[in-house]
Amino acid sequence: MTEIIMAAVTGVTLGLAAGMAPGPLMTLAIAQTLRHGVREGLLVAVAPLVTDIPIVLLLFFLLSELPSQLLGGLSIVGALYALYLAYETAKTETLGEITEEAAPSSLRRGAIINFLNPHPYLFWGTVGVPYVLGMHEKSALAPWGFVIGFYFLLVGSKAAVVVLTGHYRNLLIGRYYTYVMRGLAIALVIFAILLFREALDLLAALNS
Repeated sequence: MTEIIMAAVTGVTLGLAAGMAPGPLMTLAIAQTLRHGVREGLLVAVAPLVTDIPIVLLLFFLLSELPSQLLGGLSIVGALYALYLAYETAKTETLGEITEEAAPSSLRRGAIINFLNPHPYLFWGTVGVPYVLGMHEKSALAPWGFVIGFYFLLVGSKAAVVVLTGHYRNLLIGRYYTYVMRGLAIALVIFAILLFREALDLLAALNS
């Protein structure tokens, strides 16, 4: 029982930290909430539940030995996609103009950007999978406590931000909305630069 509680607390702590950390998925969730409403923002927030299952299963098979060149390649592709999202976000002018768009595909966009983000691979390859395997030696239920606690806070914290954003959404109509969207676009560009830098570091480590 103690192992289960410890694993759950660890999962909750790491999930909250990962969920509240600024990143392309959080930025996209806020942007989609402002553009299309809370429902679309929540679809972005739950994207890790879709993408992380194959990632975690893959890393369990690879035992955290995912090649650095693959992570570097994913970082580059993810950076390019983040730049595309930045362009699309920056060109929006008014809230009314955006809400008339059809099929925002928020879940698909969130899944793409999360799947191309190297952080889930790095986390599960270096922290998540080794920890789960270690806890499994002590208790068969402890790994479930970790996983459930982690994703509950990972998704829940992003969902809370989305709901708060949606609640104050009407205050952002007009020029304030334009400022916010351009600020989000700048944030996405910064994340893209960081992803490019991370890709170069990973590729450089491979060649050293």
